[in-house]
Amino acid sequence: MKIEKNTVVSLRYELSDVNGTLLEKIEEPVSYLHGGYDGIFPTVEEALHGKTVGEKLTITITPDEGFGEYEHDLVRVEPRSMFPENIAIGMQFEGGAEGDENDEYSLYTVVDVTEDEVTVDGNHPLAGKILSFSGVVSGVRAATAEEIAHGHTHGEGGHHH
Repeated sequence: MKIEKNTVVSLRYELSDVNGTLLEKIEEPVSYLHGGYDGIFPTVEEALHGKTVGEKLTITITPDEGFGEYEHDLVRVEPRSMFPENIAIGMQFEGGAEGDENDEYSLYTVVDVTEDEVTVDGNHPLAGKILSFSGVVSGVRAATAEEIAHGHTHGEGGHHH
């Protein structure tokens, strides 16, 4: 069966940066609903269209196609007193942008802690990076009516209600 709209695609993949540093390796197949349901990067979905089980692909994902450009205004330095005593680099929390009245929250990562200040970054860790996506199709099946209605996969490798 070929990958086309309203099929459930299972794949294993590796994600590397432009220097070849492995960032993520998925051994157990992950599944997504193919056909514009936002279950995978559109660039990857386009490259997978028409492929069958066992086929491989390697594509480059630019920042615009992946995690976006790095936005320096998402880095904030805050008073240490705003954070718990055990604050440490790598901790994450949700927060709003300064002056944002739309109740939109971003995930911020603590990137530096000093005696007086904490620096947080609201960018995705892979923002601004050019990535290499290498994958192999491990399964293709027709999506169920329920999966199509919900816009995502159910069952093994997919979403469970």
